[in-house]
Amino acid sequence: MSYKHLSACTSVLVGKNASIDGSTMIARNDDTFLPLTPQRFYVHDAVTGRKKTWVSGQNGFTAEMPADGYRYLATPNVEVDKEGVYAESGFNEKNVAMSATESVYGNERALAFDPLVENGLAEDSMQSMVLPFINSARHGVEYLGNLIKEYGSPEGNGVLFSDKDEVWYMEIVTGHHWVAQRIPDDAYAVTANQVAIQQVDFNDPDNFMYSDGIQEFVEKYHLNTDKKGFNFRHIFGTDNEKDRHYNTPRVWFGQRYLNPEIKQEPTSSDLPFICHTSKKISVEDIEYILSSHYNETEFDPLARGNEDTKTKFRPISMNRTQNSHVLQIRNDVNEEASAIMWLSFGVPAYSPFVPFFGNVTDTDPSYSETPVHCDDVSAYWMYRKLSVLVESHYSEFIQDDVDFLTASKEKLRRHVQDSLDKAAGMTGQALTDYLTEQNHTIVKVMRDDVEDFMHRLFEKGLTLSKLTYNMDKNL
Repeated sequence: MSYKHLSACTSVLVGKNASIDGSTMIARNDDTFLPLTPQRFYVHDAVTGRKKTWVSGQNGFTAEMPADGYRYLATPNVEVDKEGVYAESGFNEKNVAMSATESVYGNERALAFDPLVENGLAEDSMQSMVLPFINSARHGVEYLGNLIKEYGSPEGNGVLFSDKDEVWYMEIVTGHHWVAQRIPDDAYAVTANQVAIQQVDFNDPDNFMYSDGIQEFVEKYHLNTDKKGFNFRHIFGTDNEKDRHYNTPRVWFGQRYLNPEIKQEPTSSDLPFICHTSKKISVEDIEYILSSHYNETEFDPLARGNEDTKTKFRPISMNRTQNSHVLQIRNDVNEEASAIMWLSFGVPAYSPFVPFFGNVTDTDPSYSETPVHCDDVSAYWMYRKLSVLVESHYSEFIQDDVDFLTASKEKLRRHVQDSLDKAAGMTGQALTDYLTEQNHTIVKVMRDDVEDFMHRLFEKGLTLSKLTYNMDKNL
């Protein structure tokens, strides 16, 4: 379907005991099929007593919205009429995080008996129809599951939810059937446009949720290809040549980075969903995965090597990554200041992840008012310019960019900690106002840093022109 083109993404989910500081984290690259689908980042105010009917500009999905809704962050498309809203990712004021969606694809055996619903709840509407109304990650799965039961789904989607205690991954694979699994506290998962969940334990409600009648549906239509168990990936997912070149290599690289001691093939159909590592996972680890392009392997399209292997697999970071985000909820600080969204609006291979506290009332206009076409004011276009500039002379500029990003990570980490230290003891509106101010401050700091860095790259680029000829220093 035409509106299914906006989520060729990669996702990472981390339980609180698997992270370096006890945070839960969900993260995703929002990749489109176009290099430019401008987005903005804003705060949607809480609502009470509203009467509104939601109508999707993509597929005509129509539903009455609840009268009351929480304040929430969103990263929607700018061209709503053309592309749909796609609010994508953010926190609500209850410190629940949601990222929607990771496209997945059900197989023809299952879809034959529960086809997609053309005007059902699609990803362009999903964040807006769910995030303002949920109180926990588990509630998010239940709430979305009920919407799918009522309206059906026009596409396959993987949806990420988290709160301070739990991380959930939900896969909607046919018109009405889905399964969600809790990521264990000591585990992580990487997904990439392919059904990922494996064995489902229907006697474990603490860790699994699923659509009504899914077991009976599978049995009635003889969909289970395994002799034992209920492997959701095998029953509902795809396993084809495209998966092995477009999807599984990305999962392989993420697992390779976090578990280098485990040897696997990038084209394996048996890469695990739930993974454990002795390494404590940091925000920077997730940023590295989301900004990667098979670094230090023969499959890196930016490295020197055989052209056949360099273009064999689809990388994680791409020029059509419109935003990359890590939604972190910390458990070692004041709960009112614990939600932090690390957001990159450029190609994440070249651009920094800027931290934004979630308990805020607005975002800087350079983020909230992105124009459709390039300008010299908006953050989206500034970071896109940086990405183009670095790649234009990649071999000459990449080390400069690595050094810039390394220094930025240090500065941004320090900014978060300094802000939290100064906010100690603050509560309520005073804290919200302070965190809002800190978000504005870091936007200004990064604008100055990025513009200065781009000016230096520009000056260096002037020395790299091919329109030169050295023969006589006086000529």
